[in-house]
Amino acid sequence: MAAVEDIVTEAPAVEAVPKRAMTLGTGTSLVMLGLLLVVPLFVKNFIIFQMTMLLIYGVAVLALNILTGGSGQFSLGQSAFYAVGAYTSAILMEQFNVNYALTLPIAGVICFGFGFLFGQPALRLSGVYLALATFALATAMPQLLKLGYFEKWTGGVQGLVVTKPDAPFGLPISQDMWIYYFTLVITIAIYIFSVNLLRSRSGRAFMAIRDNEIAAAAMGVDVALYKTLAFGVSAGITGIAGGLGAITVQFVAPDSYTITLAISLFLGMVVGGVGWLPGSIVGSAFIIFVPNIAEGISKGLSGAVFGVLLFLVIFLVPHGARQVAIVGQQLIGRFRKN
Repeated sequence: MAAVEDIVTEAPAVEAVPKRAMTLGTGTSLVMLGLLLVVPLFVKNFIIFQMTMLLIYGVAVLALNILTGGSGQFSLGQSAFYAVGAYTSAILMEQFNVNYALTLPIAGVICFGFGFLFGQPALRLSGVYLALATFALATAMPQLLKLGYFEKWTGGVQGLVVTKPDAPFGLPISQDMWIYYFTLVITIAIYIFSVNLLRSRSGRAFMAIRDNEIAAAAMGVDVALYKTLAFGVSAGITGIAGGLGAITVQFVAPDSYTITLAISLFLGMVVGGVGWLPGSIVGSAFIIFVPNIAEGISKGLSGAVFGVLLFLVIFLVPHGARQVAIVGQQLIGRFRKN
């Protein structure tokens, strides 16, 4: 018995898992912001367009991260909310002559209501069943947009062409560059809002539900309210991303918002790190640039190459970009000590 006690006493303590960090450090954030501000000044318009789409998909991935990483609810239906936001902005701009900037909050509010209402029946579902319900939503949305009843607004199968806005006040910059900086400002605002949300009382309620729903209810958290609120907030932010996407691409069509988009956003969240908001940009970069890299390696087998690259990423860094960031911080810390 004494020998057993000695072994137990001498056994090393298991290191606790570090608490999830939702943001980058101040220095790193300033460096990233500086790069995002300066790089467009030295590249071509096509690269600026790609960087704009990087920010837009980053916002959509961040919205999914609030839902899944924040409240623990799986969704494969984000493409539906993205489509509603895109069509809201396109219809308001082209048929009602509303300023493109004003269409974004309207798209956000409409998608928030849509997501909140969808969250009500989804309360009875969890895990794979909730994922299947949202999968059904994503699958049905393109078909709904093609209905003849909505065709006079949505353009049906043909979609709608959106006029690209010019820079205001006669600024001597191209349309692509103006839309990029406009998108960057909105992205920063949404990022700050999301960080503050997860640090607020509502955010703590989200994470309590994610960690243990029964314990959260026992502590007085209104589980039904906060789960539907998480759906609404995620859908609202995704709707704003959809509106920005419509303005940037200058075109909306039902087949642009299929289940493939929803799966891509979910993939971006996993690659970026579930629950780590800065990883949303990394995940966005993966779903935008890696398919192009795969096609450059082999045009005939681009899908297979992409699958292999994805497998390597998941196998080597199962926790996504957040895991890489933690290792990088540890290496920097050791370098400073030496």
